[in-house]
Amino acid sequence: MLVLGDLALDVVLAPTGPLRTATDVPGRVTFRQGGSAATTARWLARLGARSTLVTAVGRDGVGRTLVDALRRDGVVVRAARVPGVATARIGVLVDPRGERSFVADRGAAERLAPEAISRGWFRALDAIHLPVYSFLGDPLGQAARRAVELARGAGAAVSVDLASIGPLMAHGRSAAEGLIREIRPDLLFATAAEAEAFLGGRRQLEELLAFSPLALVKRGPAGAAVLLEQGGNRVRFDVATERLATRDTTGAGDAFDAAALLTWLAAPLEDRARPAVLRRAAHAGQRAAVRQLTAARTEVALG
Repeated sequence: MLVLGDLALDVVLAPTGPLRTATDVPGRVTFRQGGSAATTARWLARLGARSTLVTAVGRDGVGRTLVDALRRDGVVVRAARVPGVATARIGVLVDPRGERSFVADRGAAERLAPEAISRGWFRALDAIHLPVYSFLGDPLGQAARRAVELARGAGAAVSVDLASIGPLMAHGRSAAEGLIREIRPDLLFATAAEAEAFLGGRRQLEELLAFSPLALVKRGPAGAAVLLEQGGNRVRFDVATERLATRDTTGAGDAFDAAALLTWLAAPLEDRARPAVLRRAAHAGQRAAVRQLTAARTEVALG
């Protein structure tokens, strides 16, 4: 498995009550390894895959610390080190209900160049996974397209996560649709909110199948929707999950992607479009997401 994209320092702000202008409120401030691509790579390694992350970081202590943390989790990290640009930092504001808002300073994460991509990384590769962030910066977007080209040439599957409404829709729905149509992933991941924004609200989830033959839509406590083309028809079924009280959902979607992707790849190629396989993939994704939500969060030790 190869994942291409962001490795970042998450600065998580979790106030115990509503923010108040021009004064303090109590809460928690923690430093964690972040980045959608990096978190997915870490979960792939935890679940037993040979996981490689291709990324870019600054020539700074934060970048070194984050790379070392991933390597301790069993991820092979191919990190370009960019001079004069800081490693990505993301401010994560978690409100008392567990909802999140982000302030992204993507820094070096967007400086991964296509010439940093080695053809040798794609030998015997089963799949490449990319959050949509990886296609939106420059030269990062060129590197992502180069990686998809090499993965296709090696016979590997391509999966994409729509990742975030704001960056995805920054240039309008037509541009977003054109991007996903260009990539044509074998498996598409999205949250319900991302799918709704991408499709325009009034359109049915099944219309995601115009962009990928398989889609898994993460619906939080409502479970997951599985979409596939079967016998010329568009098929949808839902996979339920138990409700879980949580204050911080960060990383749950990335854990879902990793486990669902591995379960899907474990099936014989001719069976990967079978509803039973996709149902198992959705259940595996939900179990990994629960683990992410309930596990103790490890803080990154800086300095």
